[in-house]
Amino acid sequence: MTRRRDRHGRGMRGPLAWPRVPVMTTRAARFDEMVLDAAETLEHRLGHELGVELAVEDVPPSDPAPWEDGVPLGRLFPAERALAARMVVYRRPVTHRAHDEAELAALVLEVMAEQLARMYGRDPEDLL
Repeated sequence: MTRRRDRHGRGMRGPLAWPRVPVMTTRAARFDEMVLDAAETLEHRLGHELGVELAVEDVPPSDPAPWEDGVPLGRLFPAERALAARMVVYRRPVTHRAHDEAELAALVLEVMAEQLARMYGRDPEDLL
């Protein structure tokens, strides 16, 4: 058995894992937070819960829907039998269209408002 000793009396030099600070969050985690913030904003404007499950995916699937032109920024999947309605926001296409964090947050809110407006049969401007 090898015995380890503290040769200089210093002990461990620091914690093994740093405390979580905002600088250490990843871009994907910040994007997820923007989606949750946008959901809270939309819930406040609607006056009730959204009624959809939220998801973030990196890129849209390679098979676009017939009504979509270009790369979709988000999709709404209607409720089916036992599954609730789902809203998916695609991270990479959205982030490529924004120049800074404020513009990105506004674009995320706009994409989510468009999807919800389609689900509720309302004008997207009513939700923004």
